[in-house]
Amino acid sequence: MARVALVTGGMGGLGEAVCIKLAALGYRVVTTHSPGNTKAGEWLQTMNNMGYGFRAFPCDVSDFDSARSCVETVTKEVGPVEVLVNNAGITRDMTFRKMTKADWDAVISTNLDSVFNMTKQVMDGMVERKWGRVINVSSVNGQKGAFGQTNYSAAKAGMHGFTKALALEVARSGVTVNTISPGYIGTKMVMAIPQEILDTKILPQIPVARLGKPEEIAGLVAYLSSEEAAFVTGANISINGGQHMF
Repeated sequence: MARVALVTGGMGGLGEAVCIKLAALGYRVVTTHSPGNTKAGEWLQTMNNMGYGFRAFPCDVSDFDSARSCVETVTKEVGPVEVLVNNAGITRDMTFRKMTKADWDAVISTNLDSVFNMTKQVMDGMVERKWGRVINVSSVNGQKGAFGQTNYSAAKAGMHGFTKALALEVARSGVTVNTISPGYIGTKMVMAIPQEILDTKILPQIPVARLGKPEEIAGLVAYLSSEEAAFVTGANISINGGQHMF
């Protein structure tokens, strides 16, 4: 039977591209959406009219009990999660001087606490079955920092610390844990940046002189989800067009 892949925040941008790619490769794809998302049903119908066969469940990934309930439902209705893509995330960009505790907490809980909340629900099962893949979607700004993103950069950097430590614990059980760090990708969020800023501030930093494509990120996730990637664990793979090399 096809493996079950759970993608958090799969209803837009990178997440949607990942869902489509994994479905094309034969995975049974499940995504989460925030409990207050009134467009989730419309998105799901549109995708499934295209033949993808997605399932979607409400989940506040920043809340441990909500994550537990969601994964329990997925396991019962679809099957045990064998691939987890921790993709959900938000931004609350501003200088540190202006940042409030609420701005900090919102980003840390959604972008970093969620990785613990979701991974905790699936890891024991992966270890018991001797197979599993966890892919944490970080950011180039978690590697190099970014002006106005102390909260976001801290959360995204923390994701990779989590990756490395957990990868060590489960490596002998056939479970891999990896991070990917995309640069600027042509999603709706990035394309909402004023064109003048893209042309003068962002694109000049990217040696390949363009934004990345969501499908390129999805291709990397698909590889890390595969049998062929069994020897890759604890890695942080940059996919940023050469913007940040180290």
